[in-house]
Amino acid sequence: MIKADSKKGPEGHRIPEKLFYRIGEVGRITGVEPYVLRYWESEFPFLKPRKSSSGQRLYIKKDIENILEIKRLLYKERYTIEGVRKRFSEPHLRLVRQEAEDGSAKVKEALSRTKARLKEILEQLQP
Repeated sequence: MIKADSKKGPEGHRIPEKLFYRIGEVGRITGVEPYVLRYWESEFPFLKPRKSSSGQRLYIKKDIENILEIKRLLYKERYTIEGVRKRFSEPHLRLVRQEAEDGSAKVKEALSRTKARLKEILEQLQP
């Protein structure tokens, strides 16, 4: 279910505001089947979702934006897989990949701070 606070992404797709999205959610948001998303991971080195401790793929918003751009290039612009790879190597699209990597670092930093704070709370609760 899409939340009311979601924002429109490329081409009007609504992307809910969350830290992580599972592959099924990404499939519903983008209209791309999960098996296609897994195939694209093998074809596009910049599309590497994180994995949870249970092995589930965890995508961030920038991953979804990249997927929507890949979909547009492949299906509307009729690019080949190799053409999409070349297109993403262009300087203006490198920023999208860099922002996604920066976002990942920010998430890791926030999780680290949260974990440290939880440890402090636990220490205070123990006698």
